[in-house]
Amino acid sequence: MAWGAGRRLPVTASDGLDHRINLADRALAGAWITLTWRDIGSGGIPRALISALSGDGVVTTLAEEPTTGDGFAWTGRLPEGIVALRFTALSRNAPFALADLTLYHRSRIALVLRAARRELHLTTRAVYWRLLGLKLRGRGLLAQALAHRSETGYAAWIARFGRLRPAERARIRDEIAVWPAPARLSVLMPVHDPDPKVLDAAIRSVREQLYPAWELCIADDASTNPAITRLIARHAGQEPRIRAMRRETNGHIARATNDALALATGTYCLFLDHDDLLAETALYEVAKAVRTDPGLVLIYSDEDKVDGRGRRFEPHFKSDFDRELLSGQNYVNHLCAVRTDRLRALNGLRPGFEGSQDHDLLLRLVANLRRDAIHHIPKILYHWRAAAGSGTFSDRALTRAEDARLRALNEVAARRGAKAERGPQGFNRLVRPLPAPAPLVSVIIPTRDRAELLAVALDGVLSATDYPAIEILVIDNDSREDATCALLRGYASEPRLRVLPVSGPFNFSDLSNKGAAQARGDVLVFLNNDIEVLEPGWLTELVSIAWEDDVGAVGAKLLYPDGTLQHGGIVLGIGGIAGHSHLGIAGDAPGYFARMQLTQEVSAVTGACLAIRSTVFAAIGGFDAQCLAVAFNDVDLCLRLRAAGYRNIWTPFARLTHHESKSRGLEDTPEKRARFEAEARVMRERWGTELRSDPYYNPNLSRASAHFRL
Repeated sequence: MAWGAGRRLPVTASDGLDHRINLADRALAGAWITLTWRDIGSGGIPRALISALSGDGVVTTLAEEPTTGDGFAWTGRLPEGIVALRFTALSRNAPFALADLTLYHRSRIALVLRAARRELHLTTRAVYWRLLGLKLRGRGLLAQALAHRSETGYAAWIARFGRLRPAERARIRDEIAVWPAPARLSVLMPVHDPDPKVLDAAIRSVREQLYPAWELCIADDASTNPAITRLIARHAGQEPRIRAMRRETNGHIARATNDALALATGTYCLFLDHDDLLAETALYEVAKAVRTDPGLVLIYSDEDKVDGRGRRFEPHFKSDFDRELLSGQNYVNHLCAVRTDRLRALNGLRPGFEGSQDHDLLLRLVANLRRDAIHHIPKILYHWRAAAGSGTFSDRALTRAEDARLRALNEVAARRGAKAERGPQGFNRLVRPLPAPAPLVSVIIPTRDRAELLAVALDGVLSATDYPAIEILVIDNDSREDATCALLRGYASEPRLRVLPVSGPFNFSDLSNKGAAQARGDVLVFLNNDIEVLEPGWLTELVSIAWEDDVGAVGAKLLYPDGTLQHGGIVLGIGGIAGHSHLGIAGDAPGYFARMQLTQEVSAVTGACLAIRSTVFAAIGGFDAQCLAVAFNDVDLCLRLRAAGYRNIWTPFARLTHHESKSRGLEDTPEKRARFEAEARVMRERWGTELRSDPYYNPNLSRASAHFRL
């Protein structure tokens, strides 16, 4: 479809952190357009927040779509009164390089055809309402259709984003050529009797790297196949950057890797199994990260698997660094680069932890490592072979590997009085102790009538919870029904329950803050009146996590009454603001790489069940009762906690049922919708950058829902 001639827009010079494009004199208010641009070096991963600025101060966020290579596009209607476009870096450490910004006016026919290809049903409705003369409704539906992102399979994703074109290779080589004193990277490869063909492919994946300043350190762990010795010797004879040694006896992977480490002269060491493959940009991406921040100690990337026919599958698009998740599983794994001096200070890998030797190394490495010394590259840089004849030690000796993983975590956990237990699917579970005596917990329940729900919540906390020190504050917001009054009178002799009457319109934030002000507990638990307790240990789990000094809010695994998942943590950017992770999957389903069975850090947790120390809640200023009365107050609270340096944690080991919105109803009136939109606007203006880049999600995954799909 032809767009006609585009107009190139001038981009003002900047430091890479902010660009402003003046549109005040271009008569573009309300125009339907397509913008295209390049962010040089981005590889299709958004590095900037794009906003349209109006003369009256309204800021509209534009949701770009990657096209090819470093290209992006946006199609939609510019707001009335537009005066400028603004591109703001999502990270001060990763500036973008804006180029070739071009604007195309779109005809009505072109827009409808484009929208129909994306979402036919919405487009049909848009045309219908337009024909009826309802322009605003038709315009909104058309914008939704244009913004629709269809889910895609991995093969299609690879074809679009996972293949390097000749021009991009040339650009990368030109970039590297002007780097002064590029860091040498040492690739460590322990070898023991792999299929010679897969070993040859692994070595070639290093030799074909675009980044030239590397060395491959091979330790042959007494392979019995003479073809392996000949193959290594041939490659070493052809390539002087390959350094090899042979062990006389088989010492297993830890000793062999340490022998390869002894050969290393690079600033950073990377680990490559003898049958896996590096993406051709792997070492370039690591070196680029080091150039940006020379203080990095640990660097890791996303990964996928490759079968015996070379077909890639099961991509793992990972979180940024998550200490909690790493306790449960080695999600860091491949590709992993560690500063050589730190690696040697730890004496490398530890014999006796075979099968989980890399997990043990990472747990020891990060135990005293600052978060800003760890960097995640959200790109597939490692292909883990999963084919007959290349099974890993962990596959052959799963029980031994699980035992090694538990021992590794127990060593780290014992220093803080915690312990490791075997969790679901053989993963680890970190169990923290409660202080003695257990701190008093104030459970704060805002309510208005609906006695049948409140009765279940109160009975669950008072009778079905095994925590020893509880008080309940029922914040009664103008209950009128006789059943509610009778229920509360029935608890008049219960010393653990107090009722605090608060009149006025429903304002969850204000009710919760007033409850917190009257609470005596060292830990506050904000609980909806439609929560049902399922297991007695739920509160112990929440409090034991919340009691740690660096923890802010802690959230539980909430299920719908039918057993499906309602809350698995909150992911920023879903639906424009935030959405619940894995919403609606079976309650016992593992989720994306077992995420719904493992304790993990998250950007936010729901206020329907949120634990926090009272001192932290007070220091952060509580919920925002002025601007966020009902919606997003929990997300806002959690983001303020993160900004203050706290970690927010979600745990699957505190399970409850949530009869969502039964007490206050749905957003189904004009007044409620207007309030919701106003609160959404507050979130976009206050947290726009954070909402576009959740560190615990991945920029390669869909923002349509938080189901971790492409």
